[in-house]
Amino acid sequence: MGHAHCCTVLLIVFLALQQAAGFWLFDVFPSSFKTQNKVPNNSTPPVLIVPGTAGNQLEAKIDKPSRVHWMCYKKTDDFFTLWIDLNMFMPIGINCWIDNIRIVYNRTTRKSSNSAGVSVRVPGFGQTYTVEFLDNHKLSGYFNNMVTHLVNMGYVRNESVRAAPYDFRVAPNEQEEYFARLKKLIEDMYERDQQPLYILGHSMGSNYILYFLYQQTQAWKDKYIKGFISLGAPWGGAVKTLRVLASGENLGIPLVSNIKIREQQRMTTTNPWMLPFEEVWPTDHVFISTPLFNYTRQDYQRFFKDIDFEDGWFMWEDTRNLTAGLPPPGVEMYCFYGVGLPTPVTYIYDDQFPNADPIDYVYADGDDTVDSLSLGLCKRWRGKQAQPVHVKEFRSMPHMEIVLNRKVINVVQSILEGRYGEEDSTLMN
Repeated sequence: MGHAHCCTVLLIVFLALQQAAGFWLFDVFPSSFKTQNKVPNNSTPPVLIVPGTAGNQLEAKIDKPSRVHWMCYKKTDDFFTLWIDLNMFMPIGINCWIDNIRIVYNRTTRKSSNSAGVSVRVPGFGQTYTVEFLDNHKLSGYFNNMVTHLVNMGYVRNESVRAAPYDFRVAPNEQEEYFARLKKLIEDMYERDQQPLYILGHSMGSNYILYFLYQQTQAWKDKYIKGFISLGAPWGGAVKTLRVLASGENLGIPLVSNIKIREQQRMTTTNPWMLPFEEVWPTDHVFISTPLFNYTRQDYQRFFKDIDFEDGWFMWEDTRNLTAGLPPPGVEMYCFYGVGLPTPVTYIYDDQFPNADPIDYVYADGDDTVDSLSLGLCKRWRGKQAQPVHVKEFRSMPHMEIVLNRKVINVVQSILEGRYGEEDSTLMN
């Protein structure tokens, strides 16, 4: 592959990522936050970041019994970048990529595993680089603005600000090792700074944190966690997940159809987990409308059967009660999310369902990806726990931009510096 071809691929990736939206997390504009030489500040509490789905790098090593295309590698000597991998943006490369990143679900054991001959690992646990940029070329920035701002406040990468990336293909019910490492990392950060820390999550990362907190004793939480800052958390799941599972969403990638990318989007247990939660939506709300049937939250089994993805029903059964009832987290809570943007809550299909895109949408309020009904469920926790619950809605703030936005980052700074007041909890315009 020549230099010119490589540059063309990078340009395609750059343009594609600018179009990507929703749960797939990208900001491909160069960081506007520049690092300044700052003396480390030992007075502010440490910060631990848990990213959203697809919000950290993955690596793979392969020694496969067969390949899906003669151009695909069958064996590699070492680990290579799987997410984000430039090959996924090429017409043939995407077949290789899907076969490498997919999980295999076993209905009998109710467990998932990697594709045969594929080993997947999460690089950089405890470090920030894997969530600051999702590719080695630093095209797809994610938490870079946030981390750079914290460094300018006096935080030190991989010491007082750290990250806990995870295998976002797999739901929390199969993440025992990850949660054990997460607990140890929190305790290590506490010991280093001799003070409790803030844990900061974006999107589905906040759902991961909530599940983790449910597993801990109140005494442990009181000792180690100063507060939980959530940005754009889909506490009650997201309607968009149904569209992704039904007909796919190509994330704006050129040359790749929605149906093709659907292959990969169905090969995770986290997508079924994020189906709209039963306790949130009215029983008669139609999420997917087709000429033959209207699907509500009572029709998930039929939905999975009709889209020819019956494994999804078992995956959903495995994960549906992981945060059942949404009891309060038992730590001081800062729940921030965007409102005021049209967000699909019903997808309307013609008779080509599920093998064609929706032909129309019904919108409600939200952050363009998650509806405000789900985002605002944290309001339920006010008065239900001893610790304060702060809720702030950011007007016209998209789901992805909340991680990058200066106004939001400044509010996070006010929390870390102990300046956040109830008077700030009004709507921000």
